[in-house]
Amino acid sequence: MVTVLKKSVRAAVLSLALSGASFAAFTGAMLASTSAVAQAQEGPEALIKRVSGEALDRIQKDPELAAGDIKKINVMIDQVIMPHVNFQRMTALAVGRSWRSATPEQQKQLQSEFRSLLVRSYANAFAAAKDRTIRVKPVRMEAADTEVTVNTELVPKRGDPVTVGYRLEKAADGWKAYDVNILGVWLVDNYRNQFTQEINVKGVDGLIKSLAEKNKG
Repeated sequence: MVTVLKKSVRAAVLSLALSGASFAAFTGAMLASTSAVAQAQEGPEALIKRVSGEALDRIQKDPELAAGDIKKINVMIDQVIMPHVNFQRMTALAVGRSWRSATPEQQKQLQSEFRSLLVRSYANAFAAAKDRTIRVKPVRMEAADTEVTVNTELVPKRGDPVTVGYRLEKAADGWKAYDVNILGVWLVDNYRNQFTQEINVKGVDGLIKSLAEKNKG
């Protein structure tokens, strides 16, 4: 009788544990789903404000990140920024017409090297960003718009603000940025001019090699 009772208790405890685990998993899945839906419904203005704010917050709290630590910058970009960027489109626009004729492997390499180039090029800007706050300007757009520009200002404690603009497209899972304007210069246009010259002389493989060499330096 005692043995049977012990087995019944164990079975009840196991059942409760499994039920609790199942409930926790279900709750976690629901929260993740809710978060994904919320982000998909998030407007471009709110998205830029949230993501920029989170990035600045991390920079301000981590001295190594603010100092331009490449490893930490990559982690932050992967976690905070890249989920909201259509980096394939950004790279394709920067490469220009040659993107279409590039092989899938070349396109993959171009994205990888272009990303590394951007990280290295703007690593020093992280130190300047640590003492700034983000101000997002109101966006004028229609409900049916699928492309929009969001303008912001990085405001220092002293001195003039730096204007930063973002071009975004509406995707199934929310708005995605694909170009950035810093002080009146669009990133994609700036690099397209450089990349076109490289490709005209050395071809797509030559551009990939040139980017890889810059990223090693």
